[in-house]
Amino acid sequence: MSRARAASATRGRCGRGSAGRPRLGPKLPLPVAGIARAGAAAMKPRKNTKRVPSFRKLLRTSQLKLDNKLKNKQYKQQSTAKKYRKEQKKLRQAVRDAVCRKPFPLEEYKKKHVAEKREEEEDDALPLDMMDEDDLKLMEDLAQKASFLTRDISSTEPVHIKKRKHESVIEKYEKMPRRMKTEPEKELIHLLPIKDKGGIIPQTMEKPVLNVEEDEEEEDAEETEVAEDFSEEPLPVLTPEEMAAQRKRKLQERKMHIAALASAILSDPDNNIKKLKELRAMLMEQDPNVAVIVRKLVMVSLMEIFKDIVPSYRIRPLTEAEKAAKVKKETQKLREFEEGLVSQYKFYLENLEQTIKDWKQRKLKKSNVISLKAYKGLAEIAVKCLCELLVALPHFNFHNNIIVLIVPLMNDTSKTISELCCEAVQKLFKQDKLGSASLGVVKVISGLVKGRSYNVRPEVLKVFLHLRIKEVELKKDSEDIAPKKKFMTFKEKRKNLSRMQRKWKKAEEKLERELLEAEASESKEKKLKLHTETLNVVFLTYFRILKKAQKSPLLPAVLEGLAKFAHLINVEFFDDLLIVLHSLIASGDLSYRDSLHCVLSAFHILSGQGDVLNIDPMKFYTHLYKTLFSLHAGTTNDDIKIVLQCLDVMLAKRRKQVSQQRALAFLKRLSTLALHVLPNCSVGILATNRVLMQTFPKMDLLLDNESQGSGVYLPELDEPEHCNAQNTALWELHLLQRHYHPTVQKFAAHLAVGAPDEGSRALPLDLSRRPATELFEAYSIKGMNFNPPVPSVTPRRKDTFSKKESFLSEELQQRISKTVIHENLDFAKHLKESSLS
Repeated sequence: MSRARAASATRGRCGRGSAGRPRLGPKLPLPVAGIARAGAAAMKPRKNTKRVPSFRKLLRTSQLKLDNKLKNKQYKQQSTAKKYRKEQKKLRQAVRDAVCRKPFPLEEYKKKHVAEKREEEEDDALPLDMMDEDDLKLMEDLAQKASFLTRDISSTEPVHIKKRKHESVIEKYEKMPRRMKTEPEKELIHLLPIKDKGGIIPQTMEKPVLNVEEDEEEEDAEETEVAEDFSEEPLPVLTPEEMAAQRKRKLQERKMHIAALASAILSDPDNNIKKLKELRAMLMEQDPNVAVIVRKLVMVSLMEIFKDIVPSYRIRPLTEAEKAAKVKKETQKLREFEEGLVSQYKFYLENLEQTIKDWKQRKLKKSNVISLKAYKGLAEIAVKCLCELLVALPHFNFHNNIIVLIVPLMNDTSKTISELCCEAVQKLFKQDKLGSASLGVVKVISGLVKGRSYNVRPEVLKVFLHLRIKEVELKKDSEDIAPKKKFMTFKEKRKNLSRMQRKWKKAEEKLERELLEAEASESKEKKLKLHTETLNVVFLTYFRILKKAQKSPLLPAVLEGLAKFAHLINVEFFDDLLIVLHSLIASGDLSYRDSLHCVLSAFHILSGQGDVLNIDPMKFYTHLYKTLFSLHAGTTNDDIKIVLQCLDVMLAKRRKQVSQQRALAFLKRLSTLALHVLPNCSVGILATNRVLMQTFPKMDLLLDNESQGSGVYLPELDEPEHCNAQNTALWELHLLQRHYHPTVQKFAAHLAVGAPDEGSRALPLDLSRRPATELFEAYSIKGMNFNPPVPSVTPRRKDTFSKKESFLSEELQQRISKTVIHENLDFAKHLKESSLS
């Protein structure tokens, strides 16, 4: 009841007019009342009917939102940059206008023509009463636009043309300020302009004028004072002896200082790393008397110091996060030491590089402390230091920079520097087990050869022969030679061990596995990968020279390298490579040494993976057979070693593909060659003949005087298959048995009886088990020594000879001793008597 009364009372109050609340105006119409109700409803807080998105939806749209945000950010940056560029462009244009502002000459403005032109335009215009309604409407619409008022309808220019184009020349000239020519023109310095609401205001300043006369007077006064000082205290004139003593004293002081700094750094590198800078500053010694020696000593001292204190790992730069992180004092101290070491090492290498560049470019410093001749000695010491660091620190920072410096110097015109660099690279190749440093050097050498258009020294390519890339190289390492640890299987453990023993065995095997992982230097796969990449670069260089520079002096080095690495070439290139080698031999442009390298390369290819190829290398056999009599028989007989290698590959290792006629022909020609060469060559050739006689069963035909078959032996024929070698005998062995060298005598006697392995005519083990090339090196006479050594005969001196008794026999001596001579014989008396008579 109470609720109904309240509702009716409320309705009564709202519905009455004058009895209740007085009305302020007439009753609102229905639409207006609806708007009022909507406004009242808007005053209340609206209920949020929007559903909260699920987590999956957020995940789905988050990436899209991020992309949109990124695009908006990029767009804002671009627009900001574009605005900035426009402002800068306006600023530069204003400055340029202010600088280059010049008064333009007055032009005669022809007002009459302009007035006539305007009158003609007015005459041409049509009256409004002659225009259609559509044309009038179009003109009115065009008049509403601002561009219509400022644009000539007949012009073809764009709407927003620059106002500067329409400015009058006269107005420009009138606006410029006048200046009287009575005052001298002052030089102005253009400053940065100022920008305000009105535009850009250029700023200038007068250049201050110096009083030249006063400055000149001051300088003259100073010069006179200095001259008076010098005149009062003249420099003492030293004698040459005093100058030498003074130089010696200075040099001793510098040496002691260098030694003190070096010993302090080596004793405590962590705390004295800053003294490296002090020692390195002595590379700029300015005293002309001791500058050269001091700089050399400092270079060598720093090189030895770095070799001692450099760690066995590469130091990398710290990241920003690592620099900001808090670390222990020991770690911070180690970081400071490493940072200082790397920076000083870098500066030291830069000093060495600059020294070499100054010498190469024949440049002197402004101080002129060192002459050009002395710079050569400094450059040689710098190159030696770089070579030592290249070999000693292949793991440390800036090693690639040292390689880039050293490799071009291998082709230097100075023989000393070139040999130093080549020897350093050879040492690096020999000691590099992994191959990463070798790969870097090979890449730089390949680029150098290509960049110089193959115009480099042959020694540059010969260093490739010292690369440690062979099939057996991986087996030589300790991790490959050592037998791999074999662990017991679970069944073996359960069968042979108790529960406690199995537990101990498991822990022991786990520890052994960890030790093996720690001891392993580098993985085999990484090593093989590096070696493969290195060989690819080497063969690429070789094939480029074979293709583009066949008449280059680099060809012998290329053929020698192919002979060494031919067994590692891919099978796909074998056919093309053999064709190229044969064409080189057939051209006749090669020396016999180069042709021997071609033959050796071809048979290395055929002896490895080339066994699968069905190729008859008869042309190479014929060429070698023909070349044997062209070999040098003097002391420069290094080509015999290549021949011995060829014979081993061609005959001994390919015995199944060699016919009997071919083997007999080679045996006969080699025996003839052994008569003409030096003893070490004869020993190597006879050792090869021994292998042939033991490898091929019917070689003893040449030890018999009876001929086999028809025909006569033709020694001058160059075809081994058709020279009828079976119809001759090895009569050379009888001559070789009378040779002055005892080892040659032994080999000849051994071959003359058929080369037996046992018996009285068998060779001793030190000769029978050594290959021919090793015997060739062992009995070499390059060192002017005879092997085996000749027993020395000690000559007797004259004062050691006794009297005439030493020449008499014992029996005669006894008879003389029994005979007593009482008086001395005087032969001069008897001579006088005979002359008188």
